[in-house]
Amino acid sequence: MEGQILLYIQNRIRVAALNPIVVAITSLGNAGWFWLALSILLFLIPKTRHLGVLCCCSMFFMVVLNNMILKNLVDRIRPFVDYPDILPLGHIPKDSSFPSGHTAASFAVATVILCRTKKRFGIPAIILATLIALSRLYVGVHYPTDVLGGFVMGLLCSFLGMRCGELLCAVLSKKFPSFKNPSASEKSEKDSMEQKSDLC
Repeated sequence: MEGQILLYIQNRIRVAALNPIVVAITSLGNAGWFWLALSILLFLIPKTRHLGVLCCCSMFFMVVLNNMILKNLVDRIRPFVDYPDILPLGHIPKDSSFPSGHTAASFAVATVILCRTKKRFGIPAIILATLIALSRLYVGVHYPTDVLGGFVMGLLCSFLGMRCGELLCAVLSKKFPSFKNPSASEKSEKDSMEQKSDLC
């Protein structure tokens, strides 16, 4: 059934003019390089260091739980191996198929950004993550359930990353102020101003 879905996408939805665009989108998730680079960049900027730690923690859980453990446990064959009529586009992965690492990495970081920043940053991140996930079906290298599994794993890793990242930042912020949660600092300043106002 899933193979038939991919063949339908290949035969009815693929367009020559669209192929290089989708391949470019899907390449953003190769080895999770885009999301890893974004996480490191956020970490290097003092103003976004707290967010960067959460994103890096999410990526860490994604690599361990999704790529190192679950992929090897399930060891699912790629759809283009099961169905020779499926012609993959772009880079042809050699690891197992379930769950989608591209999807997991994308949602692991994008969900953190959505939950911990303003909507004008979070919504584009989620849109890009969704495009990368859907591109894996378009290029014929993942079954739909691979992408769904990657989505679930991405959400799980983002949750674990935020929880563990907050604990790590709480410890590091005692010596390094740049690791403090900006929203918590703003709330503290607001409460302090309200207390002064009450005294007046």
